Amino acid sequence: MDFMSEYKRWLDSDALSADERAELQAIEGDEEAIRDRFFAPLSFGTAGLRGILGTGLYRMNRFTVGAATQGLANLIRENGEDAMRRGVAIAYDSRHYSPEFAHLAACILAANGIQVKLYDELRPTPELSFAIRYYGTIAGINITASHNPKEYNGYKVYWEDGAQLPPKEADVVAKEMDALDLFRDIKTMDFDKAKADGLVQMMDWQTDEAYLKQVLAVAINPDCVKQVADEFKLIYTPFHGAGYRLVPEILKRIGYKHILCVPEQMVIDGDFPTVKSPNPENKEGFNLAIAMAKEHDVDLIIGTDPDADRTGIVLRDKTGDYITLSGNQVGVLLSDYVITAKKLTGTMPEHPALLKSIVTTEMARAVAEKNGVDCFDTFTGFKFLAEKIKQLETSGSHEYLFAFEESYGYLAGDYARDKDAVTASMLIAEMAAYYRTKGMTLYDAMQTMYEKYGFYSEQTISITMPGVSGLERMKELMTELRVRPLAQVAGHKVEYVRDYQPGTRTCTADGTTETLEMKGQNVLYYELEGGTTFIIRPSGTEPKVKVYIMAKAEDKASADAKVEALAAAAKEIVQ
Repeated sequence: MDFMSEYKRWLDSDALSADERAELQAIEGDEEAIRDRFFAPLSFGTAGLRGILGTGLYRMNRFTVGAATQGLANLIRENGEDAMRRGVAIAYDSRHYSPEFAHLAACILAANGIQVKLYDELRPTPELSFAIRYYGTIAGINITASHNPKEYNGYKVYWEDGAQLPPKEADVVAKEMDALDLFRDIKTMDFDKAKADGLVQMMDWQTDEAYLKQVLAVAINPDCVKQVADEFKLIYTPFHGAGYRLVPEILKRIGYKHILCVPEQMVIDGDFPTVKSPNPENKEGFNLAIAMAKEHDVDLIIGTDPDADRTGIVLRDKTGDYITLSGNQVGVLLSDYVITAKKLTGTMPEHPALLKSIVTTEMARAVAEKNGVDCFDTFTGFKFLAEKIKQLETSGSHEYLFAFEESYGYLAGDYARDKDAVTASMLIAEMAAYYRTKGMTLYDAMQTMYEKYGFYSEQTISITMPGVSGLERMKELMTELRVRPLAQVAGHKVEYVRDYQPGTRTCTADGTTETLEMKGQNVLYYELEGGTTFIIRPSGTEPKVKVYIMAKAEDKASADAKVEALAAAAKEIVQ
């Protein structure tokens, strides 16, 4: 694509507003800035679109949102009148332009004769997945960039099962988008007229109630909450996002009486003014909550990201310091608790399963196997976990108990097909109450997990590679690693290399290769001597390469030391 010609086409278009034109005029003469905005369109995949807000082809704006929606509309129309009648559910988060993009999508779908169910204000991502299944829509759209920095927004598309759009349908939307003229081929209509004509219907508190009923049904042993509710206090923060109403509400409904919310972070604000990044894996985002916890003598803090699909927690340790738990640690705690609580309440299914991604701790497998539960791996991303849930449900071979990935995403129950911070917050709170009845905190419980299942340590490293040059470097890096495979990492010999693109596992000693069950993802998975794992993959949602390190040792200090040595090596390898 000739990026200068595309820049001029946009600059000359009468479809631009004065502000949009001024934004493009401001970069005139800056070839690198122009290239960064116009070298290619944002790629539409099974996760939809995600990018920096701004005017340009490689940006999130009303034109790229319009093209994606028209592409989706064309797909739905190809599926016939029944699909058009079933329509599309639309939700959005607290980010800049999220409400505007949601309303634009509704107007475009309505102009194409497709029914729309639109939330009346921001809602958690998992509630959209629920609404698709509850109302039987053919698809769903969520305007969100999850936990990305404030400069980003995104456009996630879901299909009729409540999971993200399958590859076949995503390819259709991408091809339709490629054939469109962004400025001339997008149908639209007035929002008020679409409502008056019955093409757009609003979803409100009634959908919330139906959703909360399903979430509450996931609770396993809420009686333990009643035992401690008079004295147990916890703190919640939504990081200025969509969890602000429903998380406190579900905590009340399972019996908690003392729920303290961080007032500054209960304010809906797409600038996320109290945090550097609205990501519950970053401890600094919890600074206000920690100060409140110290003031009120609170052991447990729960935080959710802007679209309320990821959950992080902060605990008070034995010394009185407040520490974060990783997504792996929370997932292991919840896995063990769900299994324990199911056994205690007599609700364990005959063939239970635990699901996790390939970059998620192997400690979860130890938890499952020691408790007679099968453990299944999937690729990274909750859409793959959702596919596995559907596969197990269809075959009837297993009933999944819990699914999670290291990036703070958790799901239980069959009402949705995406990670759910509302349900996760409820289960974390229920789990905390269970351990309180035993005179333990969640910090104590995590130490018990290590003694019970082994000493594991993990670390995820994200190396940002922004702009066009960053995208090119990410491709070059993965090519280099395939051409010149790693023989060792930080002195640890590589014994096997799994390349999940072709789906092969190669023994470095003799070069023999076996076929893997999973393939089609740009992931290099190194099995090191001593059972340590080193994984490299480009992120699918941000301009960064991620390195996942997982180790096991005879004690926690040794496991942590292994991980630290590998983390230092990772920064040398990925640059």
